[in-house]
Amino acid sequence: MPTLNEANPKIDQTVRIFDQFYNYSANIPAQEYDAVLSYFKSVFTTQLAAENFSSSLFRVAEETNQNVMTLLQTFQQGGQSAPEITILMAYYLNSVRSPATLLGVLTPTQPNFYAARNVRQ
Repeated sequence: MPTLNEANPKIDQTVRIFDQFYNYSANIPAQEYDAVLSYFKSVFTTQLAAENFSSSLFRVAEETNQNVMTLLQTFQQGGQSAPEITILMAYYLNSVRSPATLLGVLTPTQPNFYAARNVRQ
């Protein structure tokens, strides 16, 4: 007797993610979550970083009304490293944040002139 590889309609096929820091929760398809999480696991060295970036990507997709898989493709282009992905994620998060709380990446700090001249090198 042949077996069928079909999803059981009686089983919930969604994943619920929670982000307590941003007070965000969403029900998302399990297949999409697995695809996003597995990509971020391949890039980052810790499970926590991969999970945080995954929930952030779903939040950005929901707030900008874009497909999460389309956003994931922008991250996958060019075989980007973890720092490059962090910069790209900051760009997307800044698009949904208040202008008063923007994230900065690789912005060198400019010390006060008088304080800087007293520093010995």
